[in-house]
Amino acid sequence: MWKNMCIKILNGISEGVYFVDINRKINFWNQSAEKITGYKSEEVIKKYCYDNILNHVDENGLKLCINGCPLLETINDGYPRERKIYLKHKNGYRIPVIVKVVPVYEDEKIIGAVETFTDVSINKMLLKSNNDLMEKIFKDDLTNLPNRKYLNSHLDSLMTKYKSLNIVFGIMFFDIDFFKKVNDNYGHNVGDEVLKMVAMVFNNACRDNDVIGRWGGEEFIGVFENVNEEKMLQIAEKIRMLVENSEFNSEFGGIKVTISIGISLIEDDENIEELIKRADEGLYLAKNNGRNRVELKKW
Repeated sequence: MWKNMCIKILNGISEGVYFVDINRKINFWNQSAEKITGYKSEEVIKKYCYDNILNHVDENGLKLCINGCPLLETINDGYPRERKIYLKHKNGYRIPVIVKVVPVYEDEKIIGAVETFTDVSINKMLLKSNNDLMEKIFKDDLTNLPNRKYLNSHLDSLMTKYKSLNIVFGIMFFDIDFFKKVNDNYGHNVGDEVLKMVAMVFNNACRDNDVIGRWGGEEFIGVFENVNEEKMLQIAEKIRMLVENSEFNSEFGGIKVTISIGISLIEDDENIEELIKRADEGLYLAKNNGRNRVELKKW
């Protein structure tokens, strides 16, 4: 009786509500969750939140279902959470929602978590304005790659995931060889076009979950998840080769550049600053050993 009454109450409220067990399997999905997301309960019950059904992203573009899920964090530490995120409706468009997550206990032991979410959609013009602002904040104006601010946020997210799920990630530090000569010989406008060309190579060489962004000047950092040394070296060599075989057609003729790459993979008890420093040391080795090459710096 009480169970049926609780279900009626939860189905009568305007917020979406769902419950996941300790393994993140969805066991309840109320009627407002159906209305907000477009997914019927039978389409999600017994599936897992990490199946990425709603494809949650935050305002930085981070994919929360696999990179920093609030439900998982609350199940792990027992702390309630509240965040603004964007879920993906069944029809494909994004909906801004405020999510609140609380742990569920039985005999003083966490057995799962409840998430409520409230649709906070606003008019299209204001939403576009917010999206434009997000793009300004997290994208490099010249190359359209993620900027340093985004890279730092993404690295923090992967570090959290590494600590909770032990999913290894690595970084690559890229630097364009002799880029000052390009600017000196052809001017900064041509130099900017060369930077754009290299950025396009990075975009086209990446896997779906890889992120390469501009760190500053002619330096870039790539972040790669679920990798080992062999895979990182393979990806780096592919990128190095693609840049070497690219060419910017200018009024002065074809301009080719090469890149040097330093690699590091996260190790236990290492922080982000140390990881980046190690990749930078690898880059220094690549420069000293002749440029246009890849060097992996181990712990």
